[in-house]
Amino acid sequence: MNDKISLDKGLQPGQIQDLLQDIQVNPGAIVSKTLRKSPNMNLTLFAFDTGQALSGHSSPMDAYVQILSGEMNITIDQTTQAVKVGQLILMPAGINHALEALEPTKMLLTMVSV
Repeated sequence: MNDKISLDKGLQPGQIQDLLQDIQVNPGAIVSKTLRKSPNMNLTLFAFDTGQALSGHSSPMDAYVQILSGEMNITIDQTTQAVKVGQLILMPAGINHALEALEPTKMLLTMVSV
């Protein structure tokens, strides 16, 4: 399931966004919800069921992952770290990275062109 929100229906000035309630973990799936997209910045919510993963890839933008609930193994350039609730990690542009949910996990991905 991939629920995308256009800019005119996404984040609005002064509107509170409840990140934990805005996306749900689906059994055996990865769910994403685009909150904001522009040429220089993308803001996307993700929900991963246990064991769901994104294999190694790179991005032309710096990518910041903030874990909202759960825990993930995040590999950046062959170094894997467990990232937990309340933690933030930078996946630099052009560097191979991969993600795997160790338990049902919700995360906020912020991609920024620098």
